[in-house]
Amino acid sequence: MAAYVFRRLVSTIAVMAMVGIFVFLLLRLAPGDPAAMIAGRSATEEMIAGIREKLGLNDPMPVQFIHWVRDMLSGDFGTSIFAGRPVLELMSQRLEPTVSLSSLTMLVSVMIGVSFGILAAWRAGGPIDRLLTAFSALGFSVPVFVVGYFLVYFFAMRAQLLPVQGYKPISQGLGPWFEHLILPTVALSVAYIAFIARITRASMLEVLSEDYMRTAAAKGASSFAMLFHHALKNAGVPILTVVGISFAYLIGGVVLTETVFNIPGIGRLVVDAINNRDYPIIQSVLILTSGLYVFINLTVDLAYTLIDPRIRY
Repeated sequence: MAAYVFRRLVSTIAVMAMVGIFVFLLLRLAPGDPAAMIAGRSATEEMIAGIREKLGLNDPMPVQFIHWVRDMLSGDFGTSIFAGRPVLELMSQRLEPTVSLSSLTMLVSVMIGVSFGILAAWRAGGPIDRLLTAFSALGFSVPVFVVGYFLVYFFAMRAQLLPVQGYKPISQGLGPWFEHLILPTVALSVAYIAFIARITRASMLEVLSEDYMRTAAAKGASSFAMLFHHALKNAGVPILTVVGISFAYLIGGVVLTETVFNIPGIGRLVVDAINNRDYPIIQSVLILTSGLYVFINLTVDLAYTLIDPRIRY
């Protein structure tokens, strides 16, 4: 087990090193002068030279990379060019909406998606299976922003049951916080529910066809025991894999959803930074979200060993 964990940690460090190099070069090797792009068309040569000096673009590239990594490891992610405030401070102010939306989305997606997949596999070939399969195909095909606008139109504008947009911090009450997250969570969850349900159904069907499942049925095991004690446990690795993969899609989905519902989260911060060419924010968000994704993959890989000990060797 220790050797397996060590190998995974080494590979994780290597992946993060490659991500860091890519994010660093994304600004430096982009077409044109980054300082001129940041300064705008009406900037003078003195303004551009000042920005280059501020960003350290006059130093050799290896020196720039060493300084950049050193600053990040010390917790200094730079200063926003347009806001004039530390990037970490700006991100911390936008963190709660994104974490709330992401956490609620994954909770709903896993609970409903796994349940739908188990139910479809249990009634394979029946009306429930066909209905859930059609929902999965439709839900995985429709873009997030289309679902979002549909929900806003019917539930917020027509029925006026829920807020159209915005976000209420949890400090202002659990009710308003949850009320503002219902529509964006549903819009963002549809694709992940469909994705998780399809993989769960396929994995469960494969396990249910095994000989030991027929033996359990012949011994009089209940449907609940067969589905949850035997089948779900043995189908856990593919399901856990797809849950980890869902986090990759979640990063892009959050950006779209926060834009549609005007939620002041990390996604909106990135969109504003791209429009303003605020590269310190873009780089910081890229490196932190990549690190989060790599960490989640590492956690999922280590969790495999709890479900199937054979993976350790």
